[in-house]
Amino acid sequence: MNIYKIDDIGSLLSTNTYPGRGIVIGKTEDGKKAAVAYFIMGRSENSRNRIFKEVDGDVFTEPFDFSKVEDPSLIIYAAIRKFENKLIVTNGDQTDTIYNHLKDCGCFKKALKTREFEPDAPNFTPRISGILKFANGDFNYQMSILKSADEKGSACNRYFYEYTALNGLGHFIHTYVCDGNPIPTFQGEPERVKIPSDIDAFTNEIWTNLNENNKISLYVRYIDLETGAVENRMINKNK
Repeated sequence: MNIYKIDDIGSLLSTNTYPGRGIVIGKTEDGKKAAVAYFIMGRSENSRNRIFKEVDGDVFTEPFDFSKVEDPSLIIYAAIRKFENKLIVTNGDQTDTIYNHLKDCGCFKKALKTREFEPDAPNFTPRISGILKFANGDFNYQMSILKSADEKGSACNRYFYEYTALNGLGHFIHTYVCDGNPIPTFQGEPERVKIPSDIDAFTNEIWTNLNENNKISLYVRYIDLETGAVENRMINKNK
């Protein structure tokens, strides 16, 4: 087993009908940019009734058709927010928890110790989160997953990972192993994936390999480490 193997994210996604929601963070192959990607999927009508919307550099989920909203509590949230030299990306309203802790001189880890997995029994969907910290023309990043300790949701296990940004390497974490009933929770460490230098190539690789029936939206951001210039790509299946 090669523990340093780096996979093509398209290969990981093409064989998985339901990874759920996913976060990718890493550095482009040319070493010039930080890369962040976040996608959402859904099986129910309520979950599929969503789009991404960008407002002043922050990214939010919102209903595509407001008349069809059943329960907004777990599907409407800020997915990406910026605070000073940090960029937060998560799959739920813990984005705001992290943001508020940073404002109060707290940190990513302490913020997530106040949260747990989503209360959507029997799935107990994990909360996945990431944060990038930029300094001196480079960055490092952390990722986390909060998940149920058992099938009853009786306790929360919290896992944290810290990474040095390396050229061409990203880490990919998603909520589920695959489809199922209940849906099996993601296991192990974030997966190592390749990050190309071209944002359109990366966006296309993710979107075209997500399951056609279940994919909903994708957002990709590349940040130039020298100039701070930002490139974004956003795809919403609902238009």
